[in-house]
Parts: sequence; C-alpha cells; structure tokens
Amino acid sequence: MGSLIDELQRREAAARAEAEELRGRIAELAERLAGVEERLSRLVITRETVDEVLGGADADVPLAAGPEVTVRPGAGHSPVIGVVTVPVWRAGLEVSVLPQDYRDLLEVAEDAGRPLRAAQIAAAAGLSTDRGKVETLRGKLKRLVERGWLAEEAGPGLFTLPARAGNGTGEAAEP
Repeated sequence: MGSLIDELQRREAAARAEAEELRGRIAELAERLAGVEERLSRLVITRETVDEVLGGADADVPLAAGPEVTVRPGAGHSPVIGVVTVPVWRAGLEVSVLPQDYRDLLEVAEDAGRPLRAAQIAAAAGLSTDRGKVETLRGKLKRLVERGWLAEEAGPGLFTLPARAGNGTGEAAEP
C-alpha cells in the first residue's frame, strides 16, 4: 500500500510543478499582452489624430498658432501644417466649432449631469466598449480636458463638464 501512496504523492508533485510552470507562462503572456495592447492603443490614437488633421473638420477650424486662420470646408487638404480640430475653449466659442464626434461626447457629458468614465461615455454614445476603442476615446476625452471643454474635477478618469456659469458648453462666461 505504501507504493500507491508514494505514486500519488509523486503525481501530485508533478501536477503542482506543471501548474506552477503554466502560471509563470500565463503571467509572462499577460505582461506581453498588456504591452502590445498599450502600443496598439497609442497607434490607434495616433492614426485617428492624423486622420483628423489630414481630413480636416466639417466647420471652420482655427489654426494652432499665429494669426487666426481658418480652413474652409471643401477646400481639400490644408497646405498649412498644425491644424487644430479641437481649439482651446474661450468665452463665446460655440460647440459647433468642434468636429461632430467631439460634440457628441460633450452632449453625453451634459446629459449625464455627473462625472463618467470613458467606458460609460462610450456606452452612452453608442460606441464600442472594446478596450482599444475605449482607450482611443479616452485620448479624445483627454484632448477635450487639455483644451478646456471637459474637466476631470471629480478625479482622474472621471470626465465631466467644467464648472462654469451657464451650460458649460461654450456659451457661458469663462470661469
């Protein structure tokens, strides 16, 4: 009977060793996957930004620096480098200067009336909630924060309209 117990202990030890080896491989693969997903997210954001810059906007869009110059719809690709599709918010600037997808994000934030995470905004806007798509959306939301259209006042990753007198979508006085 001793040999049966010994055999079971040997098999148990072998199964434990195999399980530990597999856990190590899983951890290594998970780390590699996280790195590749991060790189993929950055590439998607970069490509979408380049598409925005090269594709122009549907409305007149102020340029980033120098005197106020606009790109007219239907004018084709602008020969000027540095077109900003999301201008910095300032008093009197209407939401209509933003591309439609950015206006939609502001509308979702306004309708919610509370801070939302990127995935919640994606779901509310009817967009994909896949991780890569949400990361791309987060890039757009961060751009809106950097330019004063949105705020992360409730904490990192929680997007809301900035506290302004009025509705906060470009028709109110500057804070």
